[in-house]
Amino acid sequence: MSADHPASLELGQADLLARIRSLEVDEAELARRYGVDGRRPADALAADSILRRLEALVYMVLSMRRSVVPAAQALAWFPAARVEAMLEHIARVCRSSLDLGYHLCTFAPEVLKHLDDDEIGDWIAALLDLYDRKGSQGCIREMQQVAAHAEALRRSRRGVDFAEVAPVLESFTTGLAGRRLRLQAADAIYTDTEVIFLPAQLSQFAERADNYRLYKAMIAALWAQNWFGTWLGPGADWLTQVQEQAQHQTQGRAQDGARLFTLFRCAEALRLDACLSRELPGLWREMQRLMPSTLEPLSATWRAAAAQLQGAAADAGTSRRIAEALLHADGAAPQPHCWHGELRPKAVAEVAAARAARERAALQQQLGVIADELGGNLRAAEASEALRFDVRRVPDDDWPGGIAFQLVLGDQAIQPNAEARQLMHSIVQDFGHIPSEYLQAAGQGLYHRRSGAAREDGDSAEAASAGNVFVYDEWDYSRRAYRKGWCQLRERDVQPQNDDFVAQTRTKYRGLLKHLYRTFEALRGEDRILKREPYGEDPDIDALVEAHADRTRGLEMGDRLFQRRRRVERDVAVLLMVDMSGSTKGWINDVQRESLVLLCESLESLGDRYAIYGFSGFTHMRCDLFRIKRFSDAYDAVVHGRISGIRPRDYTRMGVTIRHLTARLLEVEARTRVLITLSDGRPDDEDGYRGDYGIEDTRQAVLEARNQGVHPFCITIDDDAQDYLPHMFGPASYTLVENVAKLPYRVSDIYRRITV
Repeated sequence: MSADHPASLELGQADLLARIRSLEVDEAELARRYGVDGRRPADALAADSILRRLEALVYMVLSMRRSVVPAAQALAWFPAARVEAMLEHIARVCRSSLDLGYHLCTFAPEVLKHLDDDEIGDWIAALLDLYDRKGSQGCIREMQQVAAHAEALRRSRRGVDFAEVAPVLESFTTGLAGRRLRLQAADAIYTDTEVIFLPAQLSQFAERADNYRLYKAMIAALWAQNWFGTWLGPGADWLTQVQEQAQHQTQGRAQDGARLFTLFRCAEALRLDACLSRELPGLWREMQRLMPSTLEPLSATWRAAAAQLQGAAADAGTSRRIAEALLHADGAAPQPHCWHGELRPKAVAEVAAARAARERAALQQQLGVIADELGGNLRAAEASEALRFDVRRVPDDDWPGGIAFQLVLGDQAIQPNAEARQLMHSIVQDFGHIPSEYLQAAGQGLYHRRSGAAREDGDSAEAASAGNVFVYDEWDYSRRAYRKGWCQLRERDVQPQNDDFVAQTRTKYRGLLKHLYRTFEALRGEDRILKREPYGEDPDIDALVEAHADRTRGLEMGDRLFQRRRRVERDVAVLLMVDMSGSTKGWINDVQRESLVLLCESLESLGDRYAIYGFSGFTHMRCDLFRIKRFSDAYDAVVHGRISGIRPRDYTRMGVTIRHLTARLLEVEARTRVLITLSDGRPDDEDGYRGDYGIEDTRQAVLEARNQGVHPFCITIDDDAQDYLPHMFGPASYTLVENVAKLPYRVSDIYRRITV
């Protein structure tokens, strides 16, 4: 018996194997499918050798209907090293199941064809796990789909997830002119003029960089719809009518409507691409990398249309006229590029109608603020006139269409505040001008806007006019998108407790306070040593040693041999965000309040600007923020009473509070802005805001704060903090105080370390 077969080979099995080996295999088909230019690798193993080794592994399950001859013949078209590795994988699988090992033999050529060597091991491990759960049939289905598995793996490697790049894309979007647009993951690519909807993942291109570039191109194309007037004036209404016509019961009308809509979309795509090439030439060069190497040439009709659409004077009306002119012309319209999204006029019309009412009221409120500011310089007889503003057209490339609308009061040009200017930009994008009825000033009031995910709820005008209700979006990690206008936050004052809590705390920690005063005084007067200076009070020993070494080697000595002291001017604003949830009751509340007193005393000696807010709430509809000390408040008896009045309340919804307090911090001019959260546990609220959901929303809020230049930090007493805080705040942006009783001793020291 051959040495290639075990001694236990039954009588007659050798004859069976001989008959199986005699099966014919189509060598030409193998060369086409597995060969490189129809040739075998120089080091390929012989098919007979591979066949004997496969039979030695699975001979017990072979039959006339179960042969490994085709597999052996196919494996002979692969490099020897790859085949040797595959034989080891087959042997490994056979130890679990001979039947599964046989099927792997038959699929081995396809596995080698579609998977790289470093991918096969992981795939085999997953296959064995699947065998444990679903048996041979589940594994056979998986092997049949190895090509699809390989393609999915390639897609995941080259693909770009929206959630991963959203912060960078948001920064890119902010840099574009006009109305601020938010980004959101969706199943389609379009804009409603306030939100740009993008795919959750892009893997269209083989290179990851090109897929990221495609995200930017999509954003630019959808931004261009807003900035270059696709929806200007009656555009959305006309497109809505065309779309409704496309859905008409009469077949002819429906066909005309659908074709007209398609023609307009193609014409507008040509026009907007031309606008982007002029407005953003650098980005346009990147976008051209995404075009296919061979483009279908435009027909003569569309070449003539493109010449009109690419002119600087072309607008959405040009696209409409061309679409109507070509409605019954022969020939297909050009295909849009990969970055062109859909046109959804109904969504635009709904959003624009709500925005028009909101922005009219908001601009009138801002004009009222401007009028109030000017009122002191106006004579009483001019007061009524002062409330009637006008606009003047002036050239300005920063405005849509290159024409700015300058605010005028009488003959005097008025410089609007940033919010009024932003509103005027947005209104011009919708109408092409500022309607006269928008320019009637109203009383001072309501339009609160917040950076990041915050926005004012247009349906809550009564609450908003009170000036203490803010509506914020909340990050839903499972959707990879924000829940719009989900959280309602109210600012309230803490009910002061007029007792001697602060005085008692000062007495209790008299010795610690003396130490803190000395430490923080030294911090305020700390100098920075500048080394390698051309002059100074003292020699720089390191520089002298290097200069001496240079001289020894015959080189010229440098003249920067001194060090000097420079006074460090601190420019720090810190906001303390204090957890007032129900879990802080009892003595935890006492040490929390004592810690605040000690930190306030220390900060007063240091001179850093600071504010203190407490937070709690009950569901997303009632997020409470308690004012304890604003930046403008003195540390006086009123603030003493508010600190004493801090009491445990409800739940811990952190994301909305971080977003709101980030906005408060950004109102303060400071080189360094720090947001410190003092908490006893993880995010938790009554309506499901817990676990991964609460952690991911808080993490997203922290990332938003960092992107705006705020440094978030968390001080916690939760023993389980290591499980979630490194992910939520970052590994270097939190600290755990394991002994709660030590919190008053630690808080001031932690502050000193993170603000040096």
